[in-house]
Amino acid sequence: MKKYLNKIRMAAFVTLLTAATFFPSVAVSAAPSAQSSSAASQSEASAAQSQQDDPSDTETTSQQSDTETPQASDTAEPDENSEQQSSAAAETSGGELQHYFFDNNLVNAGYDTGYKEKNDITKDDPHFGWNLGKFNITGYTRITNEDTDTPVFLKTVGDKVALWFKLDQDITKLNGDENLKISDDSNGYDEYFGIKETNFKKGTLIIKHSDYQNKNQKPVVYTDYLNSKLNKGADTKVELFEEGDYEVALDYEIEKNSKVLLIPKTEYFNYRIFFKFSVRNGNCMVYPFDTKTNEELTNTSITPNGFRLDLAKSRYLDINIKKEVLKEGADGLAEDIRFNGPAKDGAQYTSEGIYTITVSNRYTDQQTEKKIYVGNNNLLKAHITTGLSISEIKKKIEAGAEINDDGTIVTVVKRSQITPEKVAVDEKAIAANSTPKTESMSKNEKAAKAADIAQNNTFIFVAAGAFAGIVIIGTIVVLINRKTKKNSDSRSRLKNMETDK
Repeated sequence: MKKYLNKIRMAAFVTLLTAATFFPSVAVSAAPSAQSSSAASQSEASAAQSQQDDPSDTETTSQQSDTETPQASDTAEPDENSEQQSSAAAETSGGELQHYFFDNNLVNAGYDTGYKEKNDITKDDPHFGWNLGKFNITGYTRITNEDTDTPVFLKTVGDKVALWFKLDQDITKLNGDENLKISDDSNGYDEYFGIKETNFKKGTLIIKHSDYQNKNQKPVVYTDYLNSKLNKGADTKVELFEEGDYEVALDYEIEKNSKVLLIPKTEYFNYRIFFKFSVRNGNCMVYPFDTKTNEELTNTSITPNGFRLDLAKSRYLDINIKKEVLKEGADGLAEDIRFNGPAKDGAQYTSEGIYTITVSNRYTDQQTEKKIYVGNNNLLKAHITTGLSISEIKKKIEAGAEINDDGTIVTVVKRSQITPEKVAVDEKAIAANSTPKTESMSKNEKAAKAADIAQNNTFIFVAAGAFAGIVIIGTIVVLINRKTKKNSDSRSRLKNMETDK
């Protein structure tokens, strides 16, 4: 039995050796696949093991992605003195909050003279050496004329110019002196602003506004301002300001109590803080709108309807407008300036021509220019769209170019310029460029097909060899089984014969 098993093993070994000898590429190509399958299995097993070790890994990833979004930080609760000033910072359009503090233009205004006197504060004056408070401006982008008596604050989109006042004194004990306090001015009046006699009480704030036409508005009067509106050390917003010129005055009366030869003495003094400033838009823009559609027209726009100007309430800009038309001259059509002068907000322009709008801001030295064409002339459309001169456009047209409705210029190739000789040359060039590519592609395809055939033949031959080996081994096994059975039957007969004897 062992003898036959050895023969079977030998036959199987010879079959495998033959396959490995004649087809080594099959064995080599199979090896990486086995290794790859093994590696993939190991990777999957590692992943499964890691999930078993820490099932929260997948959840951790999603949690980390959630925490990557920055969260707004909580701000500290402002104290009583900074609360209103912080609100001013919130009203600005971004960036660092700027402050401009006005000089303390304090004068002794006499007594019951309508606050018209301008006496210096001398050492014998009860107001000598200390200030009642400070005015300051916030919410602007830039300041000009800073060194003059009337600074100009430039505001842009989002800016909110505000005036603030900070009270530095206890009005019942000025400069720490219990004998010095703010008094009720029951018969106060202001000669400069034309405020008739009234009860000013404890200080009166007056603000006067003049618009872009230098039209004076009625002054705004805040009586009892120091008593009812302010807390010592707090910044208090007075008012928001748009474009214009402003004059501000704070009139107040001080009561001084003293004794002369043990006889009580009370004196009254009027004081005045006065300053001016202006607010201007810092932009340099004008907005043309179509007179019929009301759509905004951008630079180099074309409209058959005409347009109107809108300064968006920027009243202090300088606008100039120039109109050009086409005029027949000795050399044909040429540009002709019909007018060139100032324009105003709301002006409309509907006659045909090219309009050049120039806007300048005298406070920033900036300038903006826009061109609008009103009409349907294609030559002028091309001029406004391309920026080319009329003569340059005419040359392009003579060379065969055409003008679209939107003013763009396109070059058109005429059929007369396409000759049979040129077509033949182009066809030859195309054929010359495409032939090598076709041949190259054919060779590549043939090589690919040959490789596929060789690979298929190899697979078929290997499969046939393997099948033959299996058949041979199976045959040998069947023969061995039959031989073994025959021997077993012979032994059984001999044993039976011996038993019968």
